[in-house]
Order: sequence, then C-alpha cells, then structure tokens
Amino acid sequence: MLKAIRDFFDRHIGQADEPAQEAQRLQLATAALLVEVVRGDGSIAPAEREALLAAIGAKFGLAAGEAAALVELAEQESRQASDYYQFTSLINRNFSPPQKVRVIELMWRVAYADASLSAHEQHVLRKIAELLYVPHGDYIAAKMRARDAAG
Repeated sequence: MLKAIRDFFDRHIGQADEPAQEAQRLQLATAALLVEVVRGDGSIAPAEREALLAAIGAKFGLAAGEAAALVELAEQESRQASDYYQFTSLINRNFSPPQKVRVIELMWRVAYADASLSAHEQHVLRKIAELLYVPHGDYIAAKMRARDAAG
C-alpha cells in the first residue's frame, strides 16, 4: 500500500516529508471509504462516480485529474483490503469528531447520488460510522443533510 501511495503522490504532488505522507495516506483512506459505498450495491452508476469525484475533490481541494487518480488508487486499495480497519484507524487517529461526521455525510451523498439506496449501502455506512465512533444522532443528522442535498 505505501509504495502505491508514494508513487501516486510523487507523480501528482512531488516529494513529500513524513507529515505530508501521513496526510496523503489519510486522503487515500477517506477515498477508500467513499469507494466502499459505491461498490456496495454491485455497480457504480455514473451519478455515483460523479458524486464520488466531487466529494474527493472538494474534501481535499484536488483538481479533477488528481481526484480521479486518487479514486483509482482507492478502488485498488478497497479491493485488496480485508476489512475497513486500515482506513478507519488512520481516520480515527487524525480526524476530529466533526471531521469524521463530515466523512459520513460525504459517504451518504455518494450513496444518494444514484437515487437508489440499497440495504448494503446502508449497512456499510452504519458499520463505518460505528468504526469511526460517530454518535448515532450525528450519523442520522449527516444522513438527513445528505438526503436533503440530493433533493
């Protein structure tokens, strides 16, 4: 995982010191969790991919090409991961509670993007919220904000 991350960020951002590398791993972990939502129902609708790219770009201030490359790397990491721990543990160490709630809200926005919310998507979101120690009230509030934004 670390070699792929370094290669990606070396190509797109340049050489980075250790704190920057940690930030890059955090971006990848967040992107991988968002990818898990779109993979949840077995297919990735164009609207979901668009929402995924927009969420990643907005969250980390990435250009469209950088966001697409990060999503591609996150898809690879997501397929290889045996569980969510490698992603959630990094987020737990580095994100504040409001930042974790924001990640959950972005995940809900991606889930709502295709106008179809599957039981598997809901399960993945609930499991990740629990692993991120997001209180149930904050989880529901994030879900409602994302639903309202989806229209």
